[in-house]
Amino acid sequence: MAKEPVDGQYMVARPLFSEDSFSGQYKKVYRPHKGLLDNVKDCFHCDSKRAKNAALSLLPIIGWIKTYRFKEWLLGDIVAGVSTGLVSVLQGLAFALLASIPPGYGLYAAFFPALMYIFLGTSKHISVGPFPVLSLMVGAVVTKLVPSDGPPANITGFEGLTMDQQRVIVASSVTFLMGIFQLAMGVLRVGFIVIYLSDTLVSGFTTAAAVHILVSQLKFVLGLTVPGFSGPLNMFYTLESIFLQITSTNIADLITSIVIMAVVFVVKEINDRYRSKLPVPIPIEIIITIIVCGVSYGANFEERFNVTVIGTMVNGYETPSAPNVEVMQHGAVDAFTTAIVGFAVAFSVAKVYSVKHDYVIDGNQELIAFGASNMFGAAFQSFAASTALSRTAVQESTGGKTQIAGLVSAMIALIVTVGIGFLLEPLPRSVLGALVIVNLKGMLMQFREIPYLWTRDKADFVIWMVTCVASIILGLDLGLAVGIGIELIAVVFRTQFPRCSILANIKGTDIYRDHKDYLCIYEPEGVKIFKIPSPIFFANIEFFRDKLIQAVGFSPLRVLRKRNKALRKIRKMLKNGDLQMTPMGLKTVDFSSTKNWDDEGSAEDLDQPVDFSDLPVQVNWRAELPGSISVPPVDIHSLVLDFSAVSFIDISALKGLKTTLKEFVRVDVEVYIVACDVYVFEKLHNCMFFDDEIKTSMFYPTIHDAMLHILEKNQGHSKIKENEKEAEFKLVSSDGLNLRRTEKIMIANEFPSKL
Repeated sequence: MAKEPVDGQYMVARPLFSEDSFSGQYKKVYRPHKGLLDNVKDCFHCDSKRAKNAALSLLPIIGWIKTYRFKEWLLGDIVAGVSTGLVSVLQGLAFALLASIPPGYGLYAAFFPALMYIFLGTSKHISVGPFPVLSLMVGAVVTKLVPSDGPPANITGFEGLTMDQQRVIVASSVTFLMGIFQLAMGVLRVGFIVIYLSDTLVSGFTTAAAVHILVSQLKFVLGLTVPGFSGPLNMFYTLESIFLQITSTNIADLITSIVIMAVVFVVKEINDRYRSKLPVPIPIEIIITIIVCGVSYGANFEERFNVTVIGTMVNGYETPSAPNVEVMQHGAVDAFTTAIVGFAVAFSVAKVYSVKHDYVIDGNQELIAFGASNMFGAAFQSFAASTALSRTAVQESTGGKTQIAGLVSAMIALIVTVGIGFLLEPLPRSVLGALVIVNLKGMLMQFREIPYLWTRDKADFVIWMVTCVASIILGLDLGLAVGIGIELIAVVFRTQFPRCSILANIKGTDIYRDHKDYLCIYEPEGVKIFKIPSPIFFANIEFFRDKLIQAVGFSPLRVLRKRNKALRKIRKMLKNGDLQMTPMGLKTVDFSSTKNWDDEGSAEDLDQPVDFSDLPVQVNWRAELPGSISVPPVDIHSLVLDFSAVSFIDISALKGLKTTLKEFVRVDVEVYIVACDVYVFEKLHNCMFFDDEIKTSMFYPTIHDAMLHILEKNQGHSKIKENEKEAEFKLVSSDGLNLRRTEKIMIANEFPSKL
């Protein structure tokens, strides 16, 4: 039975291992790796179990509907669905304005995508429907192809249609293409693409989107007629147009908006503060909408105060229609960007609730679900759908357990569309604008992350700022591209220029840390431990080489060439009789003849190993050399390279590494590589890395093994008094047996006895 550690200490007794001796004593288990042909066969292999798993994967509803607890969950799902449905209807109306299409079409976005997601989605809690950022991105394409102050683009199919009809075609066609992109990425299993959108980048991007949304809603809040702008600087053109018309502000719209924003803001703060005490959040948006609709209808806001209202609502659903191919061609880039952003937002929200409620979501299946949902909705004139954190929070907090709540929410949108939508016709558009603005609080408050990022991580601060500023100035599509570019550049710089360090032993332990960070350290004379903290590839091999030369204090190639030049000079002097052998070594006879000596040898030979075979003596490079020959000193005899953080190495870097190691070996520096990953070690074997100079014997499993070997081998070199130390360790094996052995190791007096 294993014993507990005494006083928080552990002791291990084992032999000193190199990689060769370790592999000789402990045999590896051979695991055959599948080839390409095997993987292809597995891909097309089918049986009943695999067919069942494929069906469950493609239609997750089959899995959770079988275990649905009707008595426990049904009432909560219905309550959550009704609450979420009412919010979704209002957000659909409001976000349709962001997409620059009639508000009634927002009801389609609240119905069709949610209906399809129920069958294909893996998240049980997210509320699928319109999302403000996506609506704004779709609206940018709409205003670009169908501007409000000019002729539309020359596109087949626009003939004889009103501006609103043309815009609906653009929005639905771009949404259909967005769905195609998402579906294709899901089928191709590239859901991992979302990892390239970091939380920092998404935060900066959504903050910029919130600023764009805020500016776009000012025209409704102020009751102004502002043309739509697209492309870089579009937000500034919008602001310019607003300020030029500021004196024409509709006071009724402005006062209504201010009152609504104040009331909604206060009630939302109450909902947040007393969340644990309220059975359900106060549906203030719904209450406000009902009150304002009644007041607007009774007081006839449209005629008395010249207030722009929603107007004629859609009555029922249109027949499905095919998307316009020319529009898809014009909006391909925007559709792809929208597809990525929509999935990234939805997956992030879904992941939060999957962790909270302990179930698994599949990124690739989510892509398929959203792709199919958007294509299905676009066929019925819907626009881009994803999810919204606020709407999903309502669904989860009011008792939603599964996507049955999403089904009920879609039914609420259906009822409003075919039955009571006309009751919303007197609602002023300024109310929708005010509700959009007040719901931007969460995204706008992300500005508070700036000081935190500045103090914690300057690179993330730059990513956030560049993404946000670029998205504000250049537009959301170009801004996202710039943000991804900056993020990738930051990753490249962090990998290409990592923080290398020289390690030292923490006295009394087998732990090695950066020698600059600790006081109680031990650094054996003539030994350098260099840590490489990242993968080695073509872009950073020269950086590591430069840092290594800087760490050891000399260039091995320069030393090697100087030594070979010195040997040529010595050979020349011996041949001319300027040097003679004496019992004390070489003695210079004629010093003057060496002053004007010219090196006539080949430059390529200077890079070869030092050869003493044709000399009567072997040169001691640390002693004074004859004939004023000068060679740079080499102050170390051993170099340890810590490969514990090297996860891969490519062919280009492998060649550079081999060249560098040979240069050190040729100037009599013993090189040791420690903690090398087993797969990196295998790659070195497969790429013919080893030869007569670079051998497997230089690899050790830990720094400590290499250091004990170095100290034992170089005791005479360091010229220090040796002492016999006893190191006692205890190892608790995996099968519970206590293996205890005392081993005497001859180590340097300065080296701690508990190493």
